[in-house]
Amino acid sequence: MKLINLKNKSIASDYVAVELLKLIQSTPTATLGLATGNTMTEIYPRLSELLTANRVNLNDIKTFNLDEYVGLNSSHPQSYYTYMHELLFNHNEWNEDHIYIPRGDAPDLEDEAYAYEQRLFSIGQPDIQLLGIGENGHIGFNEPGTSFDSQTRVVDLTDSTIKANSIHFDTIDDVPKQAISMGLQSIMRAKRIILLAFGERKQEAIERLVNGSKTETLPASILQTHPNVDIIIDDVIFNYLNH
Repeated sequence: MKLINLKNKSIASDYVAVELLKLIQSTPTATLGLATGNTMTEIYPRLSELLTANRVNLNDIKTFNLDEYVGLNSSHPQSYYTYMHELLFNHNEWNEDHIYIPRGDAPDLEDEAYAYEQRLFSIGQPDIQLLGIGENGHIGFNEPGTSFDSQTRVVDLTDSTIKANSIHFDTIDDVPKQAISMGLQSIMRAKRIILLAFGERKQEAIERLVNGSKTETLPASILQTHPNVDIIIDDVIFNYLNH
């Protein structure tokens, strides 16, 4: 794992957007593993600007999202489908046939999760997988206690994750209690992983990831065994780690 302090979210977002642009330009058939949440909100608009500026052909680029809330259809304002389209896919000529996001309103959720995993496996390793990290060390919606062998499946969200995500909903009762999420084994297939974390709330999780042992109580710790991981942090976390 490489720990890189890029000072703040703005610089970090520029960096990741450029890394994605470089990949897309060098590998026109690349597969991107994409994440959502507050950590990623500046990356996708900046990537979109760069793609426009460079007139990049996206027709053969494939994207897989980490997760989606159970019970939300694609038109729901808080679905990750809406998030991705508003921030990225609506602004460039992406091939909708190559955009993969789990269906949170699928009639059979178990079948949907299985089919998503099979599709991910058949298309091959993502060239870059973006990740955020939860305060409890989750990546995707793989909460503490998740098996390192886990694949895409329906997961129950912990109270702390529901509370953290409630800022996007009218009330905490409106937050879905389940999601379809790539598993830890699914994530680890990526050729390169870029994890981003900013601010005080992520300090302890990053310290445990960087300095702690590999344990299923900290799902992100599986990344310690991946050969190509960049952990992008800000001054707040860097100073905490070096106090």
